[in-house]
Amino acid sequence: MKSLHKAKLATGLVATALLATACGGGASTDDAASGESVKVGITQYVTHASLDATREGFKQALTDAGYTGDSLVLDEQNAQADAATNTAIAGKFASDGLDLVLAIATPSAQAAVQAVADVPILFTAVTDPVAADLVDSMETPGGNATGTSDGVPDDVVVQQLELIKELNPDAKSIGIVYSSGEVNSEVQVDAVKEAASGLGLEVKEATVSVAGEVQQAAQSLDVDAFYIPTDNNVVSALSSLIQVAESKKILTIAAEGDSVRNGAVATWGIDYEKLGYQTGEMAVKILNGEAEPADMPVETQTTMNLYVNEAAAERMGVELPEGFLEKADVEITE
Repeated sequence: MKSLHKAKLATGLVATALLATACGGGASTDDAASGESVKVGITQYVTHASLDATREGFKQALTDAGYTGDSLVLDEQNAQADAATNTAIAGKFASDGLDLVLAIATPSAQAAVQAVADVPILFTAVTDPVAADLVDSMETPGGNATGTSDGVPDDVVVQQLELIKELNPDAKSIGIVYSSGEVNSEVQVDAVKEAASGLGLEVKEATVSVAGEVQQAAQSLDVDAFYIPTDNNVVSALSSLIQVAESKKILTIAAEGDSVRNGAVATWGIDYEKLGYQTGEMAVKILNGEAEPADMPVETQTTMNLYVNEAAAERMGVELPEGFLEKADVEITE
């Protein structure tokens, strides 16, 4: 089965504030050698599979680099999609004497960058760091923030939508449910609209402000297929959208693999645990005094995997073409 598709992804840089050495934020090689504890704060916007995977990948990279036991103190916080809590966590981290902050997802990264000025910040699962005002440009960082992006290039978005045409050749419309206030999602919707226009697909939108509105928003769309972006509210309430898709027999394509594992039919996507691990490797360089955020490019993944959920296709009444499963890099059967 496994023809591995590789798509080229741009890499760049990210940043926003002060140099770690100038401000005293971040551990040094001498600190690590002396056995002093490194303190890392992790702020995660909401619980869902992709964000959880990045967190675990990040922690594994620290473990593999020897930051274990007494040498590492983690403060893990989750805002559970509450804006006030998200801001409060960032404020707490700003005064906690941390050596490094990891911000998972765009809202958490935005809050951290606004609140934390003298500690290195790494972010992950951020689609467009520039549009989110986390950095001056993708190529030139200028401060204390960098990290990894889960954004995919336009040609991969086209490939994702081509799956709709391959699995439902008669499809004419795509429904997207997304959070109106999330920059990450707005960027993705714009990319989908552009890709859809070249494939003769109409995009219909429904916006939400909280996860509890996802099911009603999905119900409101009369479409031939759903596209699930990496929207934090939508992915955290994925089961409610999948329920609509299954009851109406609507093909559902996702923007990333964990949503396929959890009920969508297919996608070309990245591996979020590996993305988190990459971020952890960047953290190790900062903690060891080998690099500073201002000089570190934002990293991405260049290999896309084809995820296919055969059981989900069955539940949605989608007949997979002959040979389609053989092309999958990751096949889900439950």
